[in-house]
Amino acid sequence: MFKIKVSNKIIDYATGLLEEHNFGNRGIADGNYNEQLTGIIGQCTIQTMFHVDLLTGEEGFDHGEDLEFSGLSIDVKTMGRTTDVKDYYVNNFIALQKDYPTDVYIFCSYYKDKKELTICGWLTKNKLEDKAKFFPKGTKRFRSDKTSFRTKADLFEIPNKKLIQVKSPRDLKQQLSEFESSIV
Repeated sequence: MFKIKVSNKIIDYATGLLEEHNFGNRGIADGNYNEQLTGIIGQCTIQTMFHVDLLTGEEGFDHGEDLEFSGLSIDVKTMGRTTDVKDYYVNNFIALQKDYPTDVYIFCSYYKDKKELTICGWLTKNKLEDKAKFFPKGTKRFRSDKTSFRTKADLFEIPNKKLIQVKSPRDLKQQLSEFESSIV
């Protein structure tokens, strides 16, 4: 895992996008304003790290393709946190998204108070169901702090320790490039 400070510029940009666009258009588990903001902040931070254009909201539905790198279609999944990330934390993945034409998921956690994005790791689409646990809609899930919630849709949970670990932006890019080379 590694952390990136999120700039006020990215936060302001993401906030502005949400004033003009609703990014929750699946019809199920679309995410409230704060969840959408967290996702956009994560996506824009990763897009900046990869030196690709930021989303504008004009593109319409992206089918889970947040950016392309080294010939791979990448979906950035970001969860909001109120603490630093632990290796036993899980990343939630809405099952409706598993059939989108994406090659790789990069899982991140955004700690709003610290303005930090932790890149927890990545996973190929074809390993999702092997590494994650599935929970049907309405399942009661418990967090490590003993709070709970009911799933809004069918859900996969992927523990951080089951993700492919990364130490830096350079390490992440190198691993993705090597993975793409191995499938060609």
